[in-house]
Amino acid sequence: MGFQPTTLNERIESLDIIRGFSLLGILIVNVFAFYLPMPHIDLQAWFVEAKDVIWYQLVEIYATSSFYPLFSMLFGYGLAMQFLKAERTETSFYPFVSKRLVILLILGMLHAVFIWWGDILSTYAFCGFFLLMFIRFTPKVLITIGLAIYGLMQFMILFIYSVTGIVNREIEGIPVDIEMVEHAITSYGIGNWMDAFYQRLIDLTVQMQPAMWLLSLFTILPYMMIGAAFAKWRLIERAKGLKPFWIVLAVVGIAIGLTIKSAPFMFTHTYLLDYLQVYVGGPVLAIGYMALIVCICMVPFIKKILHPIGLAGRMSLTIYLMQSIICSVLFYNYGFGLYGQINVQMGVLIAIVIFIVQIMFAILWFSKFKQGPLEVAMKKIIYRKI
Repeated sequence: MGFQPTTLNERIESLDIIRGFSLLGILIVNVFAFYLPMPHIDLQAWFVEAKDVIWYQLVEIYATSSFYPLFSMLFGYGLAMQFLKAERTETSFYPFVSKRLVILLILGMLHAVFIWWGDILSTYAFCGFFLLMFIRFTPKVLITIGLAIYGLMQFMILFIYSVTGIVNREIEGIPVDIEMVEHAITSYGIGNWMDAFYQRLIDLTVQMQPAMWLLSLFTILPYMMIGAAFAKWRLIERAKGLKPFWIVLAVVGIAIGLTIKSAPFMFTHTYLLDYLQVYVGGPVLAIGYMALIVCICMVPFIKKILHPIGLAGRMSLTIYLMQSIICSVLFYNYGFGLYGQINVQMGVLIAIVIFIVQIMFAILWFSKFKQGPLEVAMKKIIYRKI
């Protein structure tokens, strides 16, 4: 018996809603990279106007380093659900998922080369192959191994900080290559599509260094393993029976996460506080966000209100790639040429407007079809129905 696509009745709407919110958060963070010369600048030192600094700090506290861990957990959750389904229906799992990950890797690389250098799909596919090595393990083993891998990197970072004596040292601005910055501004801001294409290849050499792939195994992979453990425990499916657990997780996760992530801006911005903000506060707040949305979705009328966001979450692949296409057209010179022309507040508002438009698109699309356009194309390839 062959592996079959997930039907509408099998979908968990809370997961789609969480995924939809994650897409919004990811866009709010990613939009910087579409209108500023990243990855060649230090955003901490880039903004000088008080209004920009305040808005940037808000994005850092509430969004940065929290939504990619959340989306990684959802990726692991979904993969584990497919594994459980394969066990239940006695169908082959590894050939199906391996093919899916290969397609996702290829799609991600095409996205990185031809649309935007900051692609995450290829990284998820890469880590997904390693997740397959552990997917058969029990939830406790998955979480234990995931935390052990994550903890190993944290130990190494703190060890280096301790040996070099920079733990409590204030972070200074990262040296900027002015020539690279000017080249990026010229290529994206006043150049044509080919100029942007060549600059994108340069940016990729910075973004997709070998160290990045290795680092992802110590950051993204552990989040996926935690998400897979949650799926095996069926924590979201059993949300109503686990209401106290989710409420406590929401309150504690959001309170601790926001406190840790606010610390660098409330006190001296030291290496230690910056480390805690990214590697502790970020994922803790991600779990808090997940728990909060699960709690909210227990209220039927609120869940109904959030249904359109869930529709966007159902076509997450389409929405994610669409965001890159829209932003490149908006900001690069071959489109509307807004590169470097907007402030942080406007960037956040543009991201929100884009997502609202995408929700409207999802509503219209699902009034006629059952799956997103890219999801349909991908599944036709996987299930050999072309």
